[in-house]
Amino acid sequence: MTKFYATLLSFVAAPKKDEKGATAVEYGLLVALIAAAIIVAVTLFGTNLSTLFNSVAGELV
Repeated sequence: MTKFYATLLSFVAAPKKDEKGATAVEYGLLVALIAAAIIVAVTLFGTNLSTLFNSVAGELV
């Protein structure tokens, strides 16, 4: 058990050599998740917002 813990600790505490590629991938994933959230929100609320704006525009005229 001690050997397993020492091995696990060495992986966790090991210094990272090159994190530039990892951060680029992380930023790419964040952008993809934000884009997906925007697409879902527009899809779900798009028709309702369009109806709301059309009714407000009709009241203004």
